[in-house]
Amino acid sequence: MSILIKPIITEKANDLSELQNRFTFQVDKGANKIEIKEAVEKTYGVSVLKVNTMVYPVKRNTKHTKRGVVVGKIGAYKKAVIELAEGENIDFYSNI
Repeated sequence: MSILIKPIITEKANDLSELQNRFTFQVDKGANKIEIKEAVEKTYGVSVLKVNTMVYPVKRNTKHTKRGVVVGKIGAYKKAVIELAEGENIDFYSNI
């Protein structure tokens, strides 16, 4: 089972990676900080200083349209912000 699902690439995440050497990932909801740290170190070959995690709840929305009520939802997920040691870097764009 993979702990790291995908990297999160947004403007805020790019600013964190450039200025503070922090990278964000969407991770498995059952993973703890130690497992996330080991997975990042094994996958990218870097040394991790800190791991911060956040669990985002399900977001539900309702739209009233001409065809009736449309209900949607965005599933819950867990996000991890990883701080790397000085001089370490992860390049997400190297395979493009």
